[in-house]
Amino acid sequence: MIFTIPIGWLQLVRQKVRFCVALTGITFIAVLMFIQLGFQDALYTSATQLHDNLQGDLFIISNQYQSLTLHQSFSRWYLYQILGVDDVESVSPLYMQFAKLKNSETGLKSPIYVLGIDPCDDSLKLSIAQEALSLLQLPNMVLFDRISRPGFGPIAEDFDQGKSVIVELFNYASSVGYKVKVAGLFSLGPSFGVDGNLIVSASTFFQIFTDRSGQNVDIGLIKLKPDANPQKVLTNITVKLPKDVIVITHQDFINLEKKYWQLRAPVGFVFQVMVIMVFIVGVVVVHQILYSNIASHLTEYATLKAMGFKNQYLLIAVFHQSLILAFFGYIPGFAISLGLYDVAKGATNLPINMSIDKASLVLTFITLMCFASGFICTNKLRNVDPADVF
Repeated sequence: MIFTIPIGWLQLVRQKVRFCVALTGITFIAVLMFIQLGFQDALYTSATQLHDNLQGDLFIISNQYQSLTLHQSFSRWYLYQILGVDDVESVSPLYMQFAKLKNSETGLKSPIYVLGIDPCDDSLKLSIAQEALSLLQLPNMVLFDRISRPGFGPIAEDFDQGKSVIVELFNYASSVGYKVKVAGLFSLGPSFGVDGNLIVSASTFFQIFTDRSGQNVDIGLIKLKPDANPQKVLTNITVKLPKDVIVITHQDFINLEKKYWQLRAPVGFVFQVMVIMVFIVGVVVVHQILYSNIASHLTEYATLKAMGFKNQYLLIAVFHQSLILAFFGYIPGFAISLGLYDVAKGATNLPINMSIDKASLVLTFITLMCFASGFICTNKLRNVDPADVF
């Protein structure tokens, strides 16, 4: 059996410098795609990481709800009504609002997201020491997110060293600070709209936000009995409640948040447009590479055509080149992106991670990009006439 080296490969490697330059261009496009998709995925993952860590089968929210970072509340009385529905085991209120935390070293005040919970309720999936949750029941105690961005000062470091950490919070509606003590740490992480997080008891929450009323709840967590049918219970609850609130499942709650960042938030639109633009730029770059290669070998192509080779053979040679460029350009792009993901994750504390889905998607994009460019370039080969060349 004789192994035949594809003509497309021979043409590409004949001019090694040009081949390396071509691969560099495709590698750059692959890296751009990985970066865009990485940050886009981090946007949705970070925006819904609190949702993922809420213990609830169903959730009740205001019908004006758009995003966690936007203030929407409803009457707490609705939670008491839900308790009367069959198969509902318990309900828990969740309070949320931005405050400003003063950096003890620089004096700068940075926005931080404050979550008010009942420490006795198992409303969060976060790994929090039982001792810290017990301390949270005391007045003026808080839990600090150790993955928060560094603008808040060395709070986590000081706490790990056994120091007594007291921080000062400021309500946006007041210039008077409120001092609280860090009772423990947890790991949640920032997002595109939140730099850091605090967990406090409901009583401490209303001491910080004196303008808030305990009668207004931001999110209601509904836990069902083990054998309950969530969809059936959801329907029963919806019938009992007025139209100013809605009840949704856990997954629908997550999807609602993603939809906001995809369609309403400007940053989501920008990421989608940038992915499309990178693809278009990639098509143009690969087209120029293939077109230049075809032009430099036009005599050889014309000779093959004069010898009786059909257009199909020549077109396959071009598509071979497209596939070779896609594959050998993707590999270094993937490797470089792994390093850039680590750098970006360390700098932003965002969940920027490589995944099989992301790697497969970029490989598909790169392959389609090269094939699209190859298809455009084949017009020149279809029309080439040996008589005109010679």
